[in-house]
Amino acid sequence: MLPFSPPRIDQRIIDEVTDTLRSGWISTGPKTKLFEKKITEYVGCKTTVAVSAWTTGMEIVLRWWGIGPGDEVIIPVYTYCASANVVLHTGAKAVMVDINPDDFNISIEAIRAAITPNTKAIMPVDIAGLPCDFDAIKQLVEEAKSMFTPSNEQQQKLGRILIASDAAHSFGAMYKGVQMGAVADITCFSFHAVKNLTTAEGGAICFNLPDSFDHEALYKLFCIKILHGQSKDALAKMQKGAWRYDVIEPGYKCNMTDIQASIGLVELERYQETLVRRNEIFDQYTKAFEALDWAVNPIRVDRFRVSCCHLFQLTIQGISEAQRDAIMHEIFEQDIAVNVHFQPLALLTAYKNLGYDIEDYPVAYDKYSREISLPIYYNLTTEQVDSVIKAVTIAYHKVMG
Repeated sequence: MLPFSPPRIDQRIIDEVTDTLRSGWISTGPKTKLFEKKITEYVGCKTTVAVSAWTTGMEIVLRWWGIGPGDEVIIPVYTYCASANVVLHTGAKAVMVDINPDDFNISIEAIRAAITPNTKAIMPVDIAGLPCDFDAIKQLVEEAKSMFTPSNEQQQKLGRILIASDAAHSFGAMYKGVQMGAVADITCFSFHAVKNLTTAEGGAICFNLPDSFDHEALYKLFCIKILHGQSKDALAKMQKGAWRYDVIEPGYKCNMTDIQASIGLVELERYQETLVRRNEIFDQYTKAFEALDWAVNPIRVDRFRVSCCHLFQLTIQGISEAQRDAIMHEIFEQDIAVNVHFQPLALLTAYKNLGYDIEDYPVAYDKYSREISLPIYYNLTTEQVDSVIKAVTIAYHKVMG
């Protein structure tokens, strides 16, 4: 079976992790701090905090922002469940809205219609690694300033709705020449095993708030928040005579380890070659499918956006959800793994039980019902891509005639 998205684990990764294991320091330490520094340099943001996962990072961001019961956070219905769960964990309402018909990203007009005096944050999701329309979102939050009522010091300082970017897919993508991570107020990345850049599990919070915010102080504060609220991490406590610490707040435990950062440092050093190969595969698929009248290719580059090619989301014309599923079955029968990104949240039990109804999201359902994600990763060969293209074509004709 040709796998869908295996991590790139080679001798360089193994050697770096082994070096960490032999160092005697495997939790948060010098390699994690170096990884944070390198992410900040690559992205061009003001500071970065490495965390155990996108999910923990974004939830801590929302709680720091003061999100809680009575508040609303606007998210797309077309996303992974984590985007909604972090909002619901705070007691706030996840206001799910529909997506664009020409890509899989959140609809600007749907955001506009959903903003209320209770809206405290908007969480755009860069599906497949293609950035959202951030200029339009920034314009919306400026227009909505008059109805924004701050409830804490941070909200007072910003004076508007927070733009908290879900960039789980889009590390290395660009919007108007700027790297994701330096576009929104705050951006959270995922470094899960299937992502373009992995630390096995892990993520990062990139801060790019206005200069009225003290980003050095924010870095120190979030380092406390991700380590039970302790005033010192384990490395600091190991220094001579520095064993005593305080607990500033009842925090969480979601720091990144040096073992994870070891993988990330290698991945980041060679990330440009990763992007080049992903672009090559994306283009190979595009050239093959653009000749077929039943296939619609995803966007890689347009006037303002450059995708990092995290996914290749093939859309098939004129089919039903059942036919899409049948086509996928036939592809699997040829020993090739494919996937769907994503099931709209309103289709899933947890959210249906909260009152979300897929009938309210016609574009998302239509896009979902005709989408198949194809393998795209560094070690995928040109010949293997050809075999995927052939398998998809055979499967389509077997189901559709």
